[in-house]
Amino acid sequence: MPKAQITRMVLPDHECPFGRRALQLLNDNGFEVEEHQLTTREETDAFKAEHGLSTTPLIVVDGKTIGGCSDLEKFLSAHA
Repeated sequence: MPKAQITRMVLPDHECPFGRRALQLLNDNGFEVEEHQLTTREETDAFKAEHGLSTTPLIVVDGKTIGGCSDLEKFLSAHA
């Protein structure tokens, strides 16, 4: 079973829809998922700055950085 890590924004008043979709795609495609939730705006901003991102989520599959939700969709299509 392939392994994936996803870091996504889940704030008390807002859950990133792209992170939710990416998590669903990983689960639907049989990945063993390790999920990391960013639960404050400060934590989210620090994570994005640390990784040079403008958005979340960040997905890593078997140690390889895939990117965000649209990158994951392309990755899954190429490996179908």
